[in-house]
Amino acid sequence: MAEQQKHPADETLETPVTEDSAAQSAEAEAQAADSASDSPEADAAELPDAATLAADLEKASAEAEALRDQMLRIQAEAQNVRRRAEQDVEKAHKFGVEKFANEMLPIVDSLERAIEACGDDEANKAIREGVEMTLGMLLSGLGKFNVEPVDPQGETFDPALHQAMSMVQVPDAAPNTVVTVVQKGYTLSGRLLRPAMVMVAKG
Repeated sequence: MAEQQKHPADETLETPVTEDSAAQSAEAEAQAADSASDSPEADAAELPDAATLAADLEKASAEAEALRDQMLRIQAEAQNVRRRAEQDVEKAHKFGVEKFANEMLPIVDSLERAIEACGDDEANKAIREGVEMTLGMLLSGLGKFNVEPVDPQGETFDPALHQAMSMVQVPDAAPNTVVTVVQKGYTLSGRLLRPAMVMVAKG
């Protein structure tokens, strides 16, 4: 029995699909998709519109301004901290001896009372001179640390520097004038360390 002849078209239909041909087909589709996405029409569709760009610009400007304000506040605070630190150091230099000076003032008062007690008696002359010398040395040492006496005898009463013990009638004194200094006052670098205890003339 003669074999039937196969038509070439039948061979084409019967050719099996291989893995290589499937991979090539998938790659071709991917390239086509990439070509479509790279097209000018696709790029134009992805670009944001003018309103979106304006909103983004406004938001970025607001954030930049907020950061600028924050930076300025931080700089101002740092400057204030530095200024306060400098002032604290200056005050420490000026008033660091305040407690020590307060402890010395009663000694000054005692020496002054000792000089008054000696009077002009010739027998106490040597003692008086010794006490005066000691008092002078002590006041000189305090003066080196800007401790200065407040002796307002005959001056107008100043409540910022003086403390009135009493008001007295003095015919020859102007009203509100210091007529007696009971105890001297002292200042430290211009700041009141102890007010002067005084008696003031009545009006």
